[in-house]
Amino acid sequence: MVFLESTMMTHPQFDPVALHLGPISIHWYGVMYLIGFIAFIVLGKYRARHDAWRGWNEAMVDDAIFYGALGVVLGGRIGYVLFYQTSYFLQHPLDIFAVWQGGMSFHGGFLGVLVAMLWFAKKYHQHWLALMDFIAPLVPLGLGAGRLGNFINGELWGRPTLSDWGMIFPQVDNLNRHPSQLYEFALEGIVMFVLLWLYSRKPRAIGSVSALFLLAYGSFRFIVEFTRQPDANLGLLSLGLSMGQWLSVPMILAGLWLWRDAQTKH
Repeated sequence: MVFLESTMMTHPQFDPVALHLGPISIHWYGVMYLIGFIAFIVLGKYRARHDAWRGWNEAMVDDAIFYGALGVVLGGRIGYVLFYQTSYFLQHPLDIFAVWQGGMSFHGGFLGVLVAMLWFAKKYHQHWLALMDFIAPLVPLGLGAGRLGNFINGELWGRPTLSDWGMIFPQVDNLNRHPSQLYEFALEGIVMFVLLWLYSRKPRAIGSVSALFLLAYGSFRFIVEFTRQPDANLGLLSLGLSMGQWLSVPMILAGLWLWRDAQTKH
């Protein structure tokens, strides 16, 4: 198949450094993480003041962001090392700590947050699923910010396409490619936020909001992966699916089980 070699859109080739403060360089990737954490705090404190989420207060939100940040950063990095670049990091173990260079796994970060929130729930004597229901709607805007960071860095580009909305990523080649980072920004960030925020405005059976999060993210990620270039070191795996798709399948299945369980007990 022959793909277009020119398009009206070309990736702007942003400088990955957002700001230079003397010897200190602030990268866009870090800025996007900061935006995600700020969104979490602002929205979390707003929710904590509403009766639908009894038992929460603003101080708990501050504490939750600390535990959550640890889970995201540690889990995300460990997940990337284990799921995507194991052989490379075995040869360059010190690069594991170079998180400013990018390389984070959502699925690893998600598992990290689950573990961190178990710790948090025990500390505050909270029902773990009820806690996750509170947190789930606060996450998508951070995910969306992360995808914008991917786009700014010109990483995780899409597969070649004949579509008119394709984009050339000069750092890769001259092929017209899906701007898959922007698809993920729209679905994982904006659409998921609206779905979860609106659904959780009313009291729901414990686990229902968490189930919707699992179903929405797993489904959106699975779909977008068809337009995203597979990792060069992995390619497509069994059944022609990418690693991201295989990691999303358990999320979808867990979401279906949790949804059924929540509705049955309601």
